Amino acid sequence: MHSPIVITGMGIISPLGNGVKSVWGRLTAGKSGICLIDRFDIENEPVKIAGLVPKIAEDPEAGFDIDKHVAAKERKKLDLFTIYATIAAHEALTQANWFPQAEHDQQATATIVATGIGGFSTITQAQRTLETRGYKRISPFTAPAFLANMASGNLSIKYGFKGPLGCPVTACAASLQAIGDGMRLIRSGEAEVALVGGAEACIDPLSLASFNALKALSTESSEPDKASRPFDRDRNGFVMGEGSGLIVIETLEHAQQRGATPLAMLSGYGTISDAHHITSGRKDGLGAAAAVKATLKMAGLEPEEIDYVNAHATSTIIGDAAEIAALRKVFGQHLPQIPISSTKSSTGHLLGAAGGIESIFSAQAVINDVLPPTINMDNADEAMQDLDFVPNHARGHNINHALCNGFGFGGVNASLIISKI
Repeated sequence: MHSPIVITGMGIISPLGNGVKSVWGRLTAGKSGICLIDRFDIENEPVKIAGLVPKIAEDPEAGFDIDKHVAAKERKKLDLFTIYATIAAHEALTQANWFPQAEHDQQATATIVATGIGGFSTITQAQRTLETRGYKRISPFTAPAFLANMASGNLSIKYGFKGPLGCPVTACAASLQAIGDGMRLIRSGEAEVALVGGAEACIDPLSLASFNALKALSTESSEPDKASRPFDRDRNGFVMGEGSGLIVIETLEHAQQRGATPLAMLSGYGTISDAHHITSGRKDGLGAAAAVKATLKMAGLEPEEIDYVNAHATSTIIGDAAEIAALRKVFGQHLPQIPISSTKSSTGHLLGAAGGIESIFSAQAVINDVLPPTINMDNADEAMQDLDFVPNHARGHNINHALCNGFGFGGVNASLIISKI
């Protein structure tokens, strides 16, 4: 029988701040990380809000202090998504106490860091430079900065991780697939430890305009903290966010042998394709339901054994409804008894990094027996009023098994179950 795969370290940087303890505290206090964009002129932009990582100057307790983590001479080589991954990795690896020096341990460590878009801002800035100053002014670090796999690559180089390296680029399911890939590598014996999760930093006029053209984004700006409201009848689109969530995983046996503290267990994972549409998931939730069922099967659990669902729910009309349709297919009449919340109400939607931070939120829920709330939940959608969305306030609840969902463009569906040790 296989030794269970456990989490031994977690690291996060998000619109709610930097550091798992601070972010979890703010999440459960019902805080929002959504604000007006201050990185570029938004006067004539249709989308004026986002989930921005706060800087240390505006958030002394948990803000982003780049000087602490990345030397000035290194910054020109790195896109922001890689910098965010670097910060999350440092916290996760420190908690796990995994800084291998022996060749065997280095070769047994996988680095799988997902992203949805990679170094998008590096690309758009380079294009502006090309148009205004010519090709001779393009930095030789441009391509190495924007490549999607370079968060993984840079972390592998920084820490000497010589095992498998990867980067799922599967839209909003990417981070959960990174975690699933890490689980497979450990199960196959190709790795003993894996640093897994995702990073995203694409708050940029072009990315916002592109998603706005799909009518996927909220264009509210008068009250940014109230714009992300999954499952609410007045929801009108998602709010783009940024950051990184990374975890260190290994078998329980490996963790015990080296004296590491197991925090929670990864008991199930599943991924399925809709084969339906480039942007919209199936309205009946069939693909998403299949992913959840595959995850339950791996975990050896019955649907009624799930105590909490951290929903993918981004705050779009169609997407939220499709996910609830999927959950009804899996859980049936038992669904009203299972608390469901969308932490994207507080952070916005981190695209390829969403599953990274939400797997950490799910693990924290399991560890602390606390349900994070769906904030801005004032009036549940008419078709969902029988369900418990943990509205506006966190609450205590015994959680042995938490389900975390991630669904993305291209019809990709992924789910993860995190359980108590």
